[in-house]
Amino acid sequence: MTMIQCISPVDGSVYAEREAMRFEEASAAVGRARKAQKAWARRPLEERVQLVLKGVTRLNEMADEIVPELAWMMGRPVRYGGEFKGFNERSNYVASIAADALAPMVMEESASFERRIEREPHGVVFVIAPWNYPYMTAINTVAPALMAGNTVVIKHASQTLLVGERLVRAFVEAGVPEDVFVNLFLDHETTSALIAASKFNFVNFTGSVEGGRSIERAAAGTFTGLGLELGGKDPGYVMEDADLDAAVDTLMDGATYNSGQCCCGIERIYVHESLYEQFVEKSVAWVSNYKLGNPLEQETTLGPMANKRFAKVVREQVADAVSRGAKALVDPKLFPADDGGAYLAPQVLVNVDHSMAFMTEETFGPAVGIMKVKSDEEALSLMNDSKYGLTASLWTKDAERAGRIGREIETGTVFMNRADYLDPALCWTGVKETGRGGSLSVLGFHNLTRPKSYHLKKVTQ
Repeated sequence: MTMIQCISPVDGSVYAEREAMRFEEASAAVGRARKAQKAWARRPLEERVQLVLKGVTRLNEMADEIVPELAWMMGRPVRYGGEFKGFNERSNYVASIAADALAPMVMEESASFERRIEREPHGVVFVIAPWNYPYMTAINTVAPALMAGNTVVIKHASQTLLVGERLVRAFVEAGVPEDVFVNLFLDHETTSALIAASKFNFVNFTGSVEGGRSIERAAAGTFTGLGLELGGKDPGYVMEDADLDAAVDTLMDGATYNSGQCCCGIERIYVHESLYEQFVEKSVAWVSNYKLGNPLEQETTLGPMANKRFAKVVREQVADAVSRGAKALVDPKLFPADDGGAYLAPQVLVNVDHSMAFMTEETFGPAVGIMKVKSDEEALSLMNDSKYGLTASLWTKDAERAGRIGREIETGTVFMNRADYLDPALCWTGVKETGRGGSLSVLGFHNLTRPKSYHLKKVTQ
């Protein structure tokens, strides 16, 4: 028997555990989902949409349970109220565009011919969800996949072990049939075996680059569709005409919110030399105002990282950068709760460069490096000097300039005067080792369905 455990970052205790399913048991559950898919797809689209929205409403009703549960499982302070704002926004938006996104493309409808392209569900969609935003990242795929007529099997990371269970319970209680949305507790070996056995028609994975490679290896030769959102090292560029205070506020929040554990969090910042000193001074002051502590206490604004091994990576990257000449500016004495384990003080580094892993490898913690630049060309070169490409944040009053620079950045999303936000109307996608595919928007529906062409010649006398 293999047990999957969630070790709480709050106190190091085992917060939850579940028995990992054997391959045969999991395969049977997926088989039931496959059997249920055709009947689910035959239901009217609007009925599927409304059932998903009822599931969203039911989950909101569980907030009093879910918010402290998230704090225990991955450390987000209860004062932030969970993930309901983004969860609801994304669900409601995809519901509003479902009919248009899935509507047939009609080429001809005449007395002689009907020619059209329809969107057909893949079948069984497998969602492998991460721990950092376990509800919002999951709903990016779960909601449109179900609305499009797929059945969905979900597996969450062990750090947020109970989230899939919560989601499925809410949706089933709201009226979604049990075999249409299924939660499985799986270890890595069984997950890979199910994919390799072609049990799924589409797999959506959010997680590490190595995790993505494992998914690709498992799917090799099966022709299973894949959506992969992997690592990131998202840059910010503050130009000489930027609103300085707004840039500091947004970029520092983007670098440290959720203890820096955001897929599109800001991990490196390039500032024009004319604003550099002011930006650094204001950024250090901004970050120093955090209160690090127990996430179950309302006054806590920065909780522990989800696991002490994640905090260890950040500490090692910071220490390596300092040993190579970087300077850490945030006084650790301001954060007595930093225990050398999961509780980690935020940090701002200067005198950094791209010879340091801190500026090139994913950090995924509340630490950011700031570099001085002289020109757009220098900033662009540094922003593109990365194996990742999820988002880039540009700070300027000139939209034309931002567009021109944005077209040269190797990234999935270009922001101007904002950061660390997922707009459900826009496709969420990445390049290079950040992955492939895309979720949300009309294109997200297209990724969760396949085209089927109809060429109907009518009988004529």
